[in-house]
Amino acid sequence: MHTFRRTFSGGADLEAMSALARAYPAEHLHILDLPYRFSSWALDDAANAGLWFTPEGRLVAWAVLQAPFWAVDHARQPDAHEDLGREVWSWADARARVLAGTPGGHPAWFVSVFSGQQDLIRELEEAGFACQSEVGEDSWSKVWMRQPAKLPAECSAPAGFAIRPLAGEGEVAAYVELQREVFGTDNMTVGWRSRTLRQPEYIPDLDLVVEAPDGRLAAFCIAWLDRRHPEGPAGQIEPMGVREEMRHLGLGRALLTEALERLIQRGAKQIYVETDSFRNAALDLYEAVGFRVIRDVLVFRKDYEE
Repeated sequence: MHTFRRTFSGGADLEAMSALARAYPAEHLHILDLPYRFSSWALDDAANAGLWFTPEGRLVAWAVLQAPFWAVDHARQPDAHEDLGREVWSWADARARVLAGTPGGHPAWFVSVFSGQQDLIRELEEAGFACQSEVGEDSWSKVWMRQPAKLPAECSAPAGFAIRPLAGEGEVAAYVELQREVFGTDNMTVGWRSRTLRQPEYIPDLDLVVEAPDGRLAAFCIAWLDRRHPEGPAGQIEPMGVREEMRHLGLGRALLTEALERLIQRGAKQIYVETDSFRNAALDLYEAVGFRVIRDVLVFRKDYEE
């Protein structure tokens, strides 16, 4: 299959990129949470995204170097010629080398794939990526979990804490401060978080926070709903976190329960979440409200000198 590549040209490309991933749900990990990922500051530089088209102008592959996640997001038509895969990873490698030593560069980049995607795994290994599931102390793998849109047992926030939607743009800065603290990184920015509020798929009532008795934000959880998903209306939790000093109060479960209820009320038939397989607290929480592991996710890494 003959293709040509061009760089990202703005918002008009996002719908086509999302549609390509959505068309093949068994092949792509990131579908439901693409509005969140497409809002990141990685796309402030159009050169961080490559799109491949047929001569007729049909999009058949795309890749984005997502600097905030240290990850290469990608989607491709499954029956595309294997040379296209090599071209995608060659482009990603070249772009990673250009970014080395800049604010958007990293000493390593990661790609997540479902464990059964043997052809893609072979491509990554040929491109110099190595699986991180069995590398000793720093081993890393993830799981893809699903909840069959069944209402969990009622769970309320502790007295004095209130679960409510984010108060729009006026509360973005406070949200950013909280997410940076929870995840221990300054990757989240006001610009990124503000853009999520303007995504066509964004539903304000699914963007939840917990307000503590002292007025501070204690926890956050964004639920995404895709009514065009091939398997029927589907939701995903991404991201979610609780301020460290306020953990073990039951805030996470109460907030997650509220998010699931709101997704189900809006018609979600399946609800998904991705989490690291070694984070037992998160796994326990998701399992407690009905999530079950349906696929293992392998993480591949390629190192670069900065």
